[in-house]
Amino acid sequence: MTRWIAASLILALLGGCACSRRRAAAEQALVQEEEPFNGLASFEVADPRAQGQLLAGWHEVEQGSWRWTEKHFAVALKTPAKGKAATLKLQFALPKALLARLASITLAATINGTALAPQTYRKPGEQVYARSVPGEALNAEAVRVDFLLDKTLPPDERDKRELGVVVSSVGLE
Repeated sequence: MTRWIAASLILALLGGCACSRRRAAAEQALVQEEEPFNGLASFEVADPRAQGQLLAGWHEVEQGSWRWTEKHFAVALKTPAKGKAATLKLQFALPKALLARLASITLAATINGTALAPQTYRKPGEQVYARSVPGEALNAEAVRVDFLLDKTLPPDERDKRELGVVVSSVGLE
């Protein structure tokens, strides 16, 4: 009986690993050219057509137009012109209450492993993170963009989510 339980646990763990590997492989296929990428180069994060391009670190749509992020969040974007330089733009807001607790937030990004310069924000309100992206980082039909914040609001009794920034749109132009 003990061997059967141990074997079941091992199979369950391996099955979970296989699931994770399949998910990772599907995500990797999204940013490689194994299949045509039917995504958008730029989109509003509330647009249902872009749901599949929100890869990690996103909360549900609020007020029909924006989403909170976590500390790390990622998207897949279609490249406007394969191999040609473009500009990455993330439009977001920093609520006054968030900055009252954190004082500042630094945002950094990488595109397919190419690091883009970080920027520190100290004032509440509408913000734009805009960075030039070299053509060599855009050598596929689609790319993965990873964003990282230096700090976030941790979950608490009022809100069980980790809260980073309030994003309205993202894209390559």
